[in-house]
Amino acid sequence: MVLRATPVTGRPKIDGVLETCLYCDDVPATRAFYERVFGFTAMVAEDRIVAMDAGKGHVLILFRRGGTTAPVPVGGSSIPPHDGAGPQHFAFAIPAAAYGDWKRHLEDEGVAVESEVDWPSGGRSLYFRDPEGHLGELATPGIWSNY
Repeated sequence: MVLRATPVTGRPKIDGVLETCLYCDDVPATRAFYERVFGFTAMVAEDRIVAMDAGKGHVLILFRRGGTTAPVPVGGSSIPPHDGAGPQHFAFAIPAAAYGDWKRHLEDEGVAVESEVDWPSGGRSLYFRDPEGHLGELATPGIWSNY
């Protein structure tokens, strides 16, 4: 069964998910992984946070686990506390034509492909782990009705 959201009139528009956050014990090693394997660059790099450019309008944030359990002062206000534990999951969108190239690239970089899924709706996914054990996914169009 496929559920479809019914648009609600009067609700302000959302432009998408801007940030994906991962909580890490070793932020420098995890940063180096995303720089080496994906070519991401740091826009902000501090002890407790590295914000990486993950493509136009997308930010991958690496937080030091336990580093944001108190409010963080910013611009006369503060960011509320947050944290996470255990392996998390995220997916990067890739073009269908780049699937094989990405699989070879991961293997060339020594990143094990943990699983490959051919989705019934037509998309494909490659799954891998980063140095923190987070489950990453490279997904082609078709895995979701809106992608």
